[in-house]
Amino acid sequence: MMDPADNAVTIDLPSNYAVRRYKDWVMSGLLILATLIAVTPLFMVLGYVVLKGATAINLSFFTELPKPFGEVGGGVANAIVGTLILIFVSSIIGIPVGILSAIYLSEYDRHSWLANAVRFTTDVLMGIPSIIVGIVVYTALVLAMGNFSAIAGGVALAIIMIPTVIRATEEMLNLVPYSLREAAYALGFPKWRTVLQIVLPAAAKGIITGVMLGVARVAGETAPLLFTAFGNSYWSRSITEPIAALPLQIFNYTMSPYKAQHAQAWAAALILIVLVIALNLIARFALRSKNA
Repeated sequence: MMDPADNAVTIDLPSNYAVRRYKDWVMSGLLILATLIAVTPLFMVLGYVVLKGATAINLSFFTELPKPFGEVGGGVANAIVGTLILIFVSSIIGIPVGILSAIYLSEYDRHSWLANAVRFTTDVLMGIPSIIVGIVVYTALVLAMGNFSAIAGGVALAIIMIPTVIRATEEMLNLVPYSLREAAYALGFPKWRTVLQIVLPAAAKGIITGVMLGVARVAGETAPLLFTAFGNSYWSRSITEPIAALPLQIFNYTMSPYKAQHAQAWAAALILIVLVIALNLIARFALRSKNA
């Protein structure tokens, strides 16, 4: 009988195999180290905010209005509601404008000079400091209305949100295979119906991801709200009046000389961070579901 060892396959390793393995380990270690360096500041910030803010969070923090400076207790219920109102106002302005602009750029006029100009303007707008947006809206809207308001704050946040929504939506629309469009045209669909019933549903999850990232982008903005929403210590009964917001409340409390307000500021910062992280996680899960 033949010895099975005679049929064994011998693999000749390269002469520099050990060196290559060593280089692979070194590069893997460097990548892991770089990743740890990148995420360490995030966890340090989160940990410090949790450490400082968790002790001041209780039921009254979510249900009561702010106390006068120097008094212990109270909450930021009006600021939480105000933040949600501002996000809603900015969303009903920024999301439709962003999505419709992206549809135009992707489906109707992709390579024209106007489309290129809009893309360039969008990229520039993404890099403009938010305080500049606040000053512009203050000059154009607050002075015209004669007072600070949730409308002015929502417009300022919408201007910041629109570029993010445009770029994300355009990229998602461009990923939709053109064969789907051709199939719709072959069936006699007009262009508007193809976009509405074929392209948008195919890119819906990616568009939602971009929208959520845009909302998360503006949720923590403070500078534009200083010039537009201004803030207050009471419930706002109209969107044409000044309105409280968590970023504004944090700013005002940190300027206070009292420790009670400092603790409230840390707690409000923790709530705001949780809100932003939740929006980003929703966007990430939507994108993961799209790629699955």
